[in-house]
Amino acid sequence: MTKDELTKLIEPAIEQLGFELSDLELKIGGQDGLVRVFIDKPDGITHENCVSVSRQVSAILDVEDPAAGNYSLEVSSPGLDRTLTKPAHFQRFKGEDVRVKLRFPIAGRRNFRGALRAADEEKIEIEVDGEAHSLPLATIESARLVPAEI
Repeated sequence: MTKDELTKLIEPAIEQLGFELSDLELKIGGQDGLVRVFIDKPDGITHENCVSVSRQVSAILDVEDPAAGNYSLEVSSPGLDRTLTKPAHFQRFKGEDVRVKLRFPIAGRRNFRGALRAADEEKIEIEVDGEAHSLPLATIESARLVPAEI
């Protein structure tokens, strides 16, 4: 089962419980597989929220059996340095500092760290050292929030 297939399988159940599926990691194969689910909601995630989602997702996985062999299921909040994977994530965190890695260089670089200034369904704009860079979402390999230093 692919990450996209698993997302389509469990996302409706997570949304029914009142949470957003923020991200999903799937490492299947070998002896120790892993399904890691990151959930979010506007007022934050509690341990009890994770337990509730874990029970629901575990029941779905027991029926659908997405992976041959053994695997662990983990449910967590996205954390302070959360990954940004959807256009809505980028729109929600406009004004925040982000770290973006591209699949291939644009203007001679793959890595950008700066303020997220704009976002829509197709691209983001990040300001690095006073210079704006427009980055198509399709070119982004990974993107994370950069937590403010305390």
